[in-house]
Amino acid sequence: MEKILEVKDLKISFKTQQGILKAVRGVSFDLFKGETLAIVGESGSGKSVTAKAIMGLSAGNSIHEGGSIIFENEDLTMYEEEQFHKIRGSRISMIFQDPMSSLNPISRVGNQIAEALILKMHMPKLKAKEQAIELMREVGIPEPEKRYYQYPFQFSGGMRQRIVIAIALANNADILICDEPTTALDVTIQAQILELINKIKDERNLSIIFITHDLGVVANMADRVAVMYAGKIVEYGNVDEIFYNSKHPYTWALLSSMPNVETEEERLDAIPGTPPNLIETPDKLLKGDLFAPRNKYAMKIDLEEEPPYFKVSNTHYAATWLLHPDVPEVEPPVAVKRIARLGKEGLKR
Repeated sequence: MEKILEVKDLKISFKTQQGILKAVRGVSFDLFKGETLAIVGESGSGKSVTAKAIMGLSAGNSIHEGGSIIFENEDLTMYEEEQFHKIRGSRISMIFQDPMSSLNPISRVGNQIAEALILKMHMPKLKAKEQAIELMREVGIPEPEKRYYQYPFQFSGGMRQRIVIAIALANNADILICDEPTTALDVTIQAQILELINKIKDERNLSIIFITHDLGVVANMADRVAVMYAGKIVEYGNVDEIFYNSKHPYTWALLSSMPNVETEEERLDAIPGTPPNLIETPDKLLKGDLFAPRNKYAMKIDLEEEPPYFKVSNTHYAATWLLHPDVPEVEPPVAVKRIARLGKEGLKR
């Protein structure tokens, strides 16, 4: 497969009044042409910070402490804003969580799509209008000729997200980053948007980075999954390996918290505790496996030394001491075994 993006040992921190917040702590992954890579984890795990770094949208108090983002043989971490302006939206596009915050409330939606075509592709206004209407039709907006002149408040949440997708697709980007694009939508509309993203991906041979906190969302749309915790990827593999043969206790915890067809009257497992404070100060260094305080399988070494990646297969790696050859094999929780038995189709959405 053709590699289109390569993130290597990316480290991003933020200056705060309390100290340096280590938001992304050595993240590495590849993205291939035509695939969907899902990055999954709780809020605060560093997913969105990683995505925004690819787009050159890091906050002003952010610090790039190391690593690279290679796109078309160039390191995006070395780019100035003017250079990002040339690829942002035209080569790499992004869909955010809340469509209302992505749209100008006092501008007609058709004009907002056409504006992307005019600014990035230098398209004449009449041609841009025609293309904008076609894009509205492609993303499933009924009567696009009429709705071209309407404002965002005249659209439902799902239809607003379709407009945001149309804007992201306007310039035939190679990479589409979806940052929790369905979280603000109800389950029925969520399924429609996911189906639309899948359809467009196949038609345009797009490469997609899909960011979510919900493994169930990506069960039937991701090719590969990276599970992220406390600024690091703790497990990655193809979608079947993550759902049916996961190895990291954090992945087990995420899977155990998902409803399925056999949990109608059962209580779902909750992950105990809260994510760690990633602020590092002179008297507090981040060490060991940061999931250890929430991990019932944790051993003494988890509190002292960060685990390396252990190879499960050629495509599957997990950073957990449970995979060390000297550690007795640990059975995953019952809920994880149940998902492996039921299959992804057994998940309830």
